[in-house]
Amino acid sequence: MTGNGIPDEFLDGYARILEAAASTGRRLTRDEMLARRELGERAAEAGFGLRALIGAHLAAARAHWPVTASTRTASPRDDSGGGTGGSGASGSVDSVLAAVEQAVDAFAEGYERAQRLAVRQEVAARREFIDDLLYGRSDPGRLAERAERFGLRLSYEHAVAVAEGFVAYDEEDAVPRSVEQALISRFGDRSVLLTTKAGRLVCIAPGDQGEVLAYFAKQAFAATDGGRVAIGRPRPGVSGVVWSYEEALNVLDLADRLDMDGPVLHAADLLVYPVLTRDREAMTELVLSTLGPLEVARGGAEPLIETLSVYFEAGCVAAEAARRLSLSVRALTYRLERIHKLTGADPADPVHRYTLQTAVIGARLMDWPAKTF
Repeated sequence: MTGNGIPDEFLDGYARILEAAASTGRRLTRDEMLARRELGERAAEAGFGLRALIGAHLAAARAHWPVTASTRTASPRDDSGGGTGGSGASGSVDSVLAAVEQAVDAFAEGYERAQRLAVRQEVAARREFIDDLLYGRSDPGRLAERAERFGLRLSYEHAVAVAEGFVAYDEEDAVPRSVEQALISRFGDRSVLLTTKAGRLVCIAPGDQGEVLAYFAKQAFAATDGGRVAIGRPRPGVSGVVWSYEEALNVLDLADRLDMDGPVLHAADLLVYPVLTRDREAMTELVLSTLGPLEVARGGAEPLIETLSVYFEAGCVAAEAARRLSLSVRALTYRLERIHKLTGADPADPVHRYTLQTAVIGARLMDWPAKTF
């Protein structure tokens, strides 16, 4: 064992290499280089730091410095003053230093190769775990065991936030890494897992730490230049993570269909929409019976459906709805009257308004009239 705690096995044969370099001036052989690389790999696998290992090599070089490399030998010409001696000694020092350089470089190469392999294996294991977790594959008990390796305790509640930008992201991209670094800087080790899936950023956090997902949403929105973030509700267990993840994905799809403006959407705030679409047959009948008559209008049903949607979003305030549609109040009023005439439902009547608004939501969710039933 060396003075800095490095086992002697990682310096095996090193002193002999230095002695050979000093006596013959030779460089390391192919077999010696391979041996040094293998020792470097073993040292990396054993978990020793490269700095300490290099320090051990340098200390060993001092301790085992060959006498022939540090002793000046006299030449017969030294006695007559006709020249300087020790040229052979100078060569020996250079040879030993070159051997040290070669040996340490080969050792470090093996060490770094082992580390790269370990990183690739870790990335592959992480990706496999994430795929199994988010798709609900593998045995739940086994998944829970694997989760602890990545800082998750799946017996507790977890919630999942999903962020999507204008381009697809991979774990090695700058955006996910910057968001992850921001989370680590703010919260440290909070049993949070940040990854990517299908080009989106995914953050899994304990369900009782809503501030983590809120901060993730803020950082992801900024890093993606205005992307959208959906946060699922917390649920316990492995299936709870899958459930929260799928809920967040559904919210993103819902936001896209309904052109929601909010950058951060919570599934808990949008529970009415899954309820409305749960009975697709009933919703289809409502859409066709309520809005179907609009198809005979000039330009089709779409402009009038958009008018209703904006009118309801504006709180049924005609002036605000007209401004959002870039229409005059008179033109908006004409459209509303036309809708009333065609459908028999008055948007200004509270009873009719609920039916129309529900039908409009259903039409947008089912992409009608672009898609026919």
